[in-house]
Amino acid sequence: MAAMREIRARIKNVKSTQKITKAMKMVAVSKLRRVQSAMEAMRPFTRKSREILSVLLSGDNTYSNALIQPRSEVKKVCYVLFVSNRGLCGAYNSNLLRHMVSLMAEEKRAYSVVVCGRWGKDVIRNIGLRVERVFDDIGDTPGAEQGIRLAEYLKSMYLNGEADEIILVYQTFVNALNQTPHSVQLLPEKPEEAESKTADEAYLFEPDRRTILENVLQLHINSAVYSALLEAKAGEHASRMRAMTSASDNTQELIAELGLKLNRARQAAITTEISEIVGGASALKQKK
Repeated sequence: MAAMREIRARIKNVKSTQKITKAMKMVAVSKLRRVQSAMEAMRPFTRKSREILSVLLSGDNTYSNALIQPRSEVKKVCYVLFVSNRGLCGAYNSNLLRHMVSLMAEEKRAYSVVVCGRWGKDVIRNIGLRVERVFDDIGDTPGAEQGIRLAEYLKSMYLNGEADEIILVYQTFVNALNQTPHSVQLLPEKPEEAESKTADEAYLFEPDRRTILENVLQLHINSAVYSALLEAKAGEHASRMRAMTSASDNTQELIAELGLKLNRARQAAITTEISEIVGGASALKQKK
């Protein structure tokens, strides 16, 4: 009977865990839908802003801006690492940190790290990353103002000479089942080569090209940071959704196994009782 009570207690505990994992899965699905919607809206916006910036720069060879001028010598590099806000999201953070460590192993220049997310402060410290600042107040469904605040900080680092190059490190969202660690240079901005058609032939500028260039450059850098933030968050929620789905499936299998053990224990108890009854009846017959 003691064994049966223990099995029933375990089944009860596993069912409670299953309710939690299913709830976490549903929350992750809801957050993923919101972030994925914003991310899919930002992708063409960021791509178009880069295209317009390239066209504008191709039509003005005299334009100069500190955010697009590479330094004569890159002495200090800043890596911006986008981790999750919490755990229970499978191998999301470990894969990202593995990619980050491989970048550090190849890095010969002085570097610092800006961390976006609340997860793994002790883990990051233990692997020896030189953390400059931590943005731990970014929500699970970040708004544009949070991306702009991060972008402004990174631009000020570059303009103040605290970093000669800034690189974003995050998980790109391929689909709900696949995220890939990725690193891309944010500053100095590297516009793509424009088509042969000049900007003067393709666009009418109001008030003037220089003013629009300044605005588009700032807009593109802000959108690039915000896009990376959305990509990272979408990957986090997708990874947590998969982890909770797997955990729920495992609890269901464990409940089935425990149910089988409970039935066997119950059958054993019944068999023992029958044997005792039969044995008692035989003893009474022998006395008579």
